[in-house]
Amino acid sequence: MQRKYLLSLFLSLFSVFLSAQTKKSNLTQLSFPELKELYWKNENKIPQQLPYANAYLHKAINENEPVERARAYFLLSLLTEGNKALVYLDSSITYTKNLADPKFPAFAYSAKGHVYKKQFKYKEAIDNFLIAENIARQNNQDLYYEIKFTIAALRSEELGEVDEALILYKECFEHYTNKDVRSSVYSYPYQLVLFGLADAYKALNISDSATYYNKKGYIESKATNSQLANALFTLNEGANLIFKKNFRAALDSINIALPKVISFKDKGNTLAAYYYTAKAYDGLNNKEKTVENFIKVDSVYTISKRITPEFMSGYPYLISYFKNKGDKVNQLKYLTKYMEIDSILQNNYKELTKKLQYEYDMPNLILEKENLIKSLQKDNSKSYWSIGFLILIVLAMAGFSFYQYKVKKSYRARFEKIMQNSVEKTEKIETETIQEQPDVLEANKSKTDSIGINENLINQILKKLDDFENTKGFLETNITIQTLSDVFETNNKYVSKIVNVYKEKTFIQYVNDLRIDYALTSLKEDFRLRKYTIQALAIEFGFNNAESFSAAFHKKTGIKPTYFLKQLEETKSIKD
Repeated sequence: MQRKYLLSLFLSLFSVFLSAQTKKSNLTQLSFPELKELYWKNENKIPQQLPYANAYLHKAINENEPVERARAYFLLSLLTEGNKALVYLDSSITYTKNLADPKFPAFAYSAKGHVYKKQFKYKEAIDNFLIAENIARQNNQDLYYEIKFTIAALRSEELGEVDEALILYKECFEHYTNKDVRSSVYSYPYQLVLFGLADAYKALNISDSATYYNKKGYIESKATNSQLANALFTLNEGANLIFKKNFRAALDSINIALPKVISFKDKGNTLAAYYYTAKAYDGLNNKEKTVENFIKVDSVYTISKRITPEFMSGYPYLISYFKNKGDKVNQLKYLTKYMEIDSILQNNYKELTKKLQYEYDMPNLILEKENLIKSLQKDNSKSYWSIGFLILIVLAMAGFSFYQYKVKKSYRARFEKIMQNSVEKTEKIETETIQEQPDVLEANKSKTDSIGINENLINQILKKLDDFENTKGFLETNITIQTLSDVFETNNKYVSKIVNVYKEKTFIQYVNDLRIDYALTSLKEDFRLRKYTIQALAIEFGFNNAESFSAAFHKKTGIKPTYFLKQLEETKSIKD
């Protein structure tokens, strides 16, 4: 009986083994397009997709097809996460790094960027996106602009560099102007670009432009039956209506979009929908509904562990709300969560966003947290805590006053330095116009040797940059390195490298610094300009809006343009 049982078990297992081998053999007999089609037909069903990906790999190895082998590793990487996905993608790169294939290894480098982005390793993500972009530029323009869009989205959503991202979004939009944007090839990337433009304009508070691209995206998504995209454009316009203070209409749009976003299991935009619902209710002065939706934002973050600085302001609101209610348990809960996220953001980004810095100063948060913990532990010592709280208020007020004094003192010192530098710069320019200037390449011989560009070409581009500066070409709005390179009739990589080396700046920083230098001179010399609004000044000096002008001005000078104008007027009054 035992022998019969073992024989029966062996035959059963052997038949399963043969069945598996036959199935595997049958799959490898399919063509690569057939295997790929079956793989994507089972999207989001990893157990069903895995056999097709493995069969694809075995077939590619047996037939010695390096590009197909790379694609197999790419398909396998999509079924895994983290470091395992990176290993597959590195294999994909290895087999195609010396080939001129239109998709690989650019696809693999781009995918690596997305994996690193999920791990909050933004430096590594950007490095891989840039490699992918550079490869695609040579032989796949569509992929090149898809990767450019990815870089723009990373800069806008994760790093808060909206102005820089907007330039990239516009370049992508131009690429699709002559494409069939309702075809299966272009509809999805085109709608992503429209959303990026709308979202960037919304972030910059240029509401009319945001509405324009939201409506355009809504029409396109309807025409192509892209249900999630349609919901996202509706949601984004709802958020935009909040900036217009049309809170009722904003809620209508968000409530239409939210169920669809949830049905697609899009946690990031579900969080955004709850956040903007809370902001709309806040605008309507409905505190209970505002709190309810900010708590939902926190619940989505707790599950996904992903949040961007844009959606952080709910936590100070919750902290303040529960503080006023006397609910110390919830006050401490959301204060702790806020500090936890703040710590993560500090590790992930080079610096905190201005919004976070403005709303809550970290030392005060730590003191408040410690105070709450002690208060909860010793709630019966009310008089003791009252005295401590009063002392804390006095210390905070004293610290704030001292901080304000230091800020004013440093601002004044920076203003005086700007005025002094202006005099010295004028004297230097007058001296240089009298003396004959040596060839710029002789003074920068070491730079010329290391840059890897022909000396004559460097000299030509540097002279064109001088003309660009002297003719104030930098005052044109929406100028990019590509448009300037077209004017110079040269490659944008050459212009970028020469600006980096000889001007020792990025192209955006170079243009913005020229604009701000011109603005400083003009504002000091032309009294009429001082009567302009900041928005008008921004346009006068080549910027698209007041926010980008103020940010560039502060980055260059360390003070805000409003303060500079005020000090100029005060200086004029003293002289008069």
